[in-house]
Amino acid sequence: MLDSTVPPLVVDDRGNALVGFVRGAEGTPPCDAPLPAALVALWHTERVLMVFDRFRQRWELPGGRVEKGESPRRAAARELLEESGQEPNGPLRFTGYGGFVLAPDQRAEYAALFAGHTTDIRDFQGNEEIEAIRWWDLREALPGRVQPLDAYLARLTRDSGPGSSHSPR
Repeated sequence: MLDSTVPPLVVDDRGNALVGFVRGAEGTPPCDAPLPAALVALWHTERVLMVFDRFRQRWELPGGRVEKGESPRRAAARELLEESGQEPNGPLRFTGYGGFVLAPDQRAEYAALFAGHTTDIRDFQGNEEIEAIRWWDLREALPGRVQPLDAYLARLTRDSGPGSSHSPR
């Protein structure tokens, strides 16, 4: 359950908060808030793919809106390809649902999180939305700001095995 009164796991500079992370069955999302987005943590060896969003001016995980009639899994794969030109080796692995409370109106929603690996790094062409991509080890400094909510979620896909559960404190 999303609860904006619980201390968040992480908050960004705009007041958006990750308040929980629920592992479970992909086909049974939490029903206490909408699920409008899907994100992907794509790994190459020990580095995760980050995209630099031109509008928000920060490094983020690839992802975005789930279109009408589209599954979160399909949205994740589509957004990954559109934003970065990268594709995983094999199917994406469902990781869980990140629960967010978004500023300024304290709107609650979930995003489905998927993870994958690739051994084939493809060339990247900047587009209207994404200026650059980087493979990040989660420790080194990236030029510019990193979205802390996405960095936290990326760590979950690296550090947590199946069956773990992260929920609000």
